[in-house]
Amino acid sequence: MNVETGPFRVGDWVRLTDPKGRRHNIQLAEGTEFSTKKGQIRHDDIIGQPEGIVISTSLDFPYQVFRPLLCEYVVSMPRGAAIIYPKDTAQILVMADIFPGARVLEAGAGSGSLSSYLLRAVGDHGRVISYEIREEFAEKAQANVVQANGVLPENWDLRVGDVKDAPADIEVDRLILDMVDPWNCIPLAARALVPGGIVCAYVATTTQLSKFVETLRADGTFTEPSAWESLVREWHLEGLAVRPKHSMNAHTAFLVTARKLAPGQQSMPRTRRPAPGAYGPDYVGPRPADLDPTELA
Repeated sequence: MNVETGPFRVGDWVRLTDPKGRRHNIQLAEGTEFSTKKGQIRHDDIIGQPEGIVISTSLDFPYQVFRPLLCEYVVSMPRGAAIIYPKDTAQILVMADIFPGARVLEAGAGSGSLSSYLLRAVGDHGRVISYEIREEFAEKAQANVVQANGVLPENWDLRVGDVKDAPADIEVDRLILDMVDPWNCIPLAARALVPGGIVCAYVATTTQLSKFVETLRADGTFTEPSAWESLVREWHLEGLAVRPKHSMNAHTAFLVTARKLAPGQQSMPRTRRPAPGAYGPDYVGPRPADLDPTELA
């Protein structure tokens, strides 16, 4: 959410949390009440108070009150498309090296979750260009980004359309692809990224992962791709009962990054032979440009 300090004001969004961890996001308005199963909460009891207070409902049930963090807001934001969850967003921001002042091209905008983080990371001097092919998703993304930032950021350019139709002279430092067929955007990455720029794809399945990586290799103008996934497991902490929780935030997607080489340069040949049969007769995808025919067997 938009970074705010000081007492709560009318119009602020706040996050109410009860002793069982149940949460509600509400926007403060004078003379208004929020109804829970444990009684009413008067907004006027929150307005003017510092962040981190504990208030009681009309039935004397306690709630903690904080401004919601951005990672808390995005998982509960209204959705058109599925969101990129915070654990993957964090990996994108770090591994794609999103820096203050960066020019970032994003496809697609989805519900605006990643867009909100990209805008925060590039700062006032950076720029985020987001393409979304579906107009209704773009409208939802814009509404969510406005709520997360308090205003419509001046350095955010949201476009309805296919990112592959981006202007021929577009030049960016980073390209983030959250789409079904990111391999079809590799020609875009080759012409739009500056030398040393990073392309990062977010894909859900192993077949998408394989096709994107092999298409990058076949193109020959990028470094060897790096692919991974992140798994997050919380822990139960209670005296001597310290153990992993029984559920975890496991697979959501795979992430792939590669860097653009300088004009006229080709990716270095691999020093390790592919696994036997990796590109054998049953393989039908793109083949690396440096593949030795003797390695097909």
